Amino acid sequence: MLRIGSVVLGVVDVRRAVAFWSEALGYVPRDDLAGEDWVVLGPAAGAAGVQVALGRSVTPPQEHPRVHLDLYATDAADQAAEVERLIGLGARRTDWDLYPEDPDFVVLEDPDGNRFCVIDTSRS
Repeated sequence: MLRIGSVVLGVVDVRRAVAFWSEALGYVPRDDLAGEDWVVLGPAAGAAGVQVALGRSVTPPQEHPRVHLDLYATDAADQAAEVERLIGLGARRTDWDLYPEDPDFVVLEDPDGNRFCVIDTSRS
């Protein structure tokens, strides 16, 4: 049986991406899989979660990515606080033309322009 080992994001500046995603997720680099062009981040010791790999890429981010990260917040207040925290770390709000009428998610971009969502899971 297969399992997901890592979600891979293409980035222009690997160091900047490591700094952002490490703070955003509370992850740490796996020293055995770190270099200038490739770094794998994983949960801090004892924590569960999927790894996030960051690899140097020369292609631009997609406006409507086919694959993206959904980050879960417990409720609307947690979602709002996390969105502001992520913006403070270097994320940006993005104009998203596909929002439904009453969205339970906020679309942000990381410092490299990769889009991701912060979801209010209390509404699902």
